[in-house]
Amino acid sequence: MDRRSLLTSAAAGAVTSVTVVRTPAVAAPAAGPAAGRPVTAFNVISDIQGDLGDLGVALKDMAVTNPRSAGIAIAGDITPRGYDAEYAAVKAEFGRHSHPETVAWAIGNHEFYVPKWSSPTTLSQATWPNGTTEDSLFRSFYNFAGRNKVYAEHSFGGIPVLSIGTEKYMHYHDPTLWDEVWLSDEQFAWLEDRLAHWARLRRPVMVITHHPLPNTVSGTRNKLYMRDYLQAERLLGILGRHRDVFLFSGHTHWDLGLSDWYARRVVPGTANLDGFSVINTGAVQTGYTDNGQGGEASVPGTFNQGLQVEVFRHSVVIKARDFAAGTWLKQITVPLSTTM
Repeated sequence: MDRRSLLTSAAAGAVTSVTVVRTPAVAAPAAGPAAGRPVTAFNVISDIQGDLGDLGVALKDMAVTNPRSAGIAIAGDITPRGYDAEYAAVKAEFGRHSHPETVAWAIGNHEFYVPKWSSPTTLSQATWPNGTTEDSLFRSFYNFAGRNKVYAEHSFGGIPVLSIGTEKYMHYHDPTLWDEVWLSDEQFAWLEDRLAHWARLRRPVMVITHHPLPNTVSGTRNKLYMRDYLQAERLLGILGRHRDVFLFSGHTHWDLGLSDWYARRVVPGTANLDGFSVINTGAVQTGYTDNGQGGEASVPGTFNQGLQVEVFRHSVVIKARDFAAGTWLKQITVPLSTTM
């Protein structure tokens, strides 16, 4: 059972009533439209999943297009399965390339796939979890990321970057569930506190998460990705209060060439009628798009995409990049509600 088989067998659940505001995004050159130099610039990628060759291409390209980058965020699926050797291989590939000192790692579902294997070379899903404990999977991520929690805050040139993610691998707790996301009360309280803190200081906040929220960006109206969060309403209620929140999500691998790569999500009851920004991160390893039948189809040819983000005093410019082709796909400028 691979990742996409797991998605199609996910348990049904309720979907929150929402409003999504579509914002057109057009192809553009590398230069941003905002006046002056940005306060900071950084990159976001996701879904490496063991594709170290494409990771190297992406790192090399980012070093050229954004040589003064203040940081890089990885929105989950760092490894194909979560073995320590796979984490080490990613770290080694980073070591072979110039990159920012500050790296924000978010945990993804592929970080929990060791239990499918009785050894690194033998797939044995019938005997899941093959002696692998849930705690060992989290410890492997913590050792790699250099912290002791799933959630964390980094600063990219003075701009806060919050990484969030699941604190349980749900199949250990409920045999009817697999990759669904569960956040603790502590993580919710931390997120709420940090968003409020930075709102008081009039700073935009970048939130990095692997799984997408339903009815936001590309793929999230597809049945495969509508129920990733067990507490979607609670998370939306926190994020939806803040005009200058930017949520970056991966997992789907859906093509950044699609028109709904960016959206504003309005959450009823939050008193924020402008909503908050949601951005698809694309993927380093393999691309997908809608197959027109309620599922998805792989994108032919070489696929290796990610984002460059430039924060100005009055706006944030988000650029979609094709690392393999070395070309810009599109960009969008999002005005901030206050001047930094």
